[in-house]
Amino acid sequence: MHKLLTFEEAINKSSYLSKRHLLTGNGFSIACRKDIFMYDSLFQQADFKKLNPNVFKIFEYLKTKDFELVMKHLKYASEILRIYSPTSIGLIKQLDNDAEELKNVLVNAIASSHPENPSEINETEYEFCKNFIVHFNNVYTLNYDLLLYWMFMHFQESKQLLSDDGFRTPDDGKADYVSWDIEKTDGQNLFYLHGALHVFDSGSELQKYTWINTGIKLIEQIRNALDTNKFPLFVSEGNSLDKTDKIMHSNYLSRGLRSFSHITGSLFIYGHSLADNDDHILNIIPKSKIQNLFISIYGNINSESNKLIVQKAESIVSKRKGKTPLNLYFFDSTTANVWN
Repeated sequence: MHKLLTFEEAINKSSYLSKRHLLTGNGFSIACRKDIFMYDSLFQQADFKKLNPNVFKIFEYLKTKDFELVMKHLKYASEILRIYSPTSIGLIKQLDNDAEELKNVLVNAIASSHPENPSEINETEYEFCKNFIVHFNNVYTLNYDLLLYWMFMHFQESKQLLSDDGFRTPDDGKADYVSWDIEKTDGQNLFYLHGALHVFDSGSELQKYTWINTGIKLIEQIRNALDTNKFPLFVSEGNSLDKTDKIMHSNYLSRGLRSFSHITGSLFIYGHSLADNDDHILNIIPKSKIQNLFISIYGNINSESNKLIVQKAESIVSKRKGKTPLNLYFFDSTTANVWN
């Protein structure tokens, strides 16, 4: 039986080690704006009109509003057809295309429902979030939205929080964006492991849209890009294997994964259900040199959904080989007071 710690107790328990790191899942954003970032909300915002109507029927059949779950089933169906009926080329392509188009629908849904301005997050919320984030050396996020970026930017001038996402102003200084330079990432401590709404792959370089270089609201720049069929760097493939493939084809994403694999000390996971479709991240943990793993739990630790999280966490820890054990703890997510 695991005791559910408070966040303060978890921090104190990890204080004997010099390093703490944070991995956030969608619960980080849901804690800020539940009415926007839950899959139910995104499903209501999604525009399915240009999508194959059969995709919507899959949502209904699976009784889900989880985009990644449907993408996973589309990819599975495509792979099975390649075995059972390899001559069904047209249908296989249709399934692959529907999975890709559904990803674009998800991107548009997040962008269309996203808060317009950083000012929509009030000062109290920023302060709470800063007081949470300040405990960590590196922050790794699986979220696509702008909340974490806005929070770091909010405290940039006062230097109450120091962040470096690896993006720099181009050498000529004339661009409307900043670009990522792998040769200047030694100090990087903020990693978007699955990409983000404001990060675009132009082919020759990875660009991050900013407000300060243009004076145009960031979410407006993103929506304008989507209107011209430019899509952000976004890993939302349905299963872990496909996500890994996408990550390995991006210097930026694979650099983040390598950084995550090298962390030491304690790792805190907040707002993530340890779902199998993120095993490409989770399977790194037992192979790493971290000594303590702290996982947030929302609600009763003995609920059916939380029992699954505990079982998965225990499975991760059991994979640790060698003399150094991986200590497992759980903390009450509400005591972290991430946004309020």
